[in-house]
Parts: sequence; structure tokens; C-alpha cells
Amino acid sequence: MKDNSLIYNKSYTFAIRIVKLARHLNKNKNEFILSKQILRSGTAIGALVSESKFAQSKADFKNKLMIALKEANETQYWINLLHDTEYITLKEFESLIDGNKEIVSLLVAITKTLKEKGI
Repeated sequence: MKDNSLIYNKSYTFAIRIVKLARHLNKNKNEFILSKQILRSGTAIGALVSESKFAQSKADFKNKLMIALKEANETQYWINLLHDTEYITLKEFESLIDGNKEIVSLLVAITKTLKEKGI
């Protein structure tokens, strides 16, 4: 699903990667608890970005993006934990963490701009 929004496209693509990661963890590593956690937080980012398009107000728009930022921060935690407990390789970790950090940077920039505008 493509959109004109960079943050939407990045978060949607990231969510697809997270779904595939969770499936891999379930099928190949027999891991179900951590995979559910990262699936929930990693896909929530894009869902919140998508919700923000139809926010009821500018404040609601900012709030949804702030929550997406919190979910991205939580996702970073789960990625780190999966790596440190050897469920994912260094290569997988670096790829996932880089994608997550890119989304965090975009969300920080957007919410900072909104705050500067008094929203």
C-alpha cells in the first residue's frame, strides 16, 4: 500500500518486516512471547500514522504521532532484547534497528515541528 507520505510508507514497510520476523520467530525459533510483543508494537507504529491522517484535530494528529513514537521506542527495546538473547543475528538486528531509528527520526522531526507551531 503506497501513499505520498514518507512516514506512512516507511512505517508500513517496517510493519511488513515485523510481521515476517514474528512469523520466523514462531516457526523457526519456537518463540511466541517476544514475537507477540514486537508484533504488537512494531505494527502499531504504522497503524497510528495511518490513523493520524483522519485525526479530529491538529492536537489529535500530534497525539497519534506521539503515541507512534512511543511504540517505535518500545519496538527498539524488543529488537535489542531479541538480539541480546540470540533470537536474531547481528545482521538482522542491524537492519531492523536502522529501519526503526529512521522511523523514530522522522517522527521526532514531525512532532518537533508541530510543537514549534504551537500544536
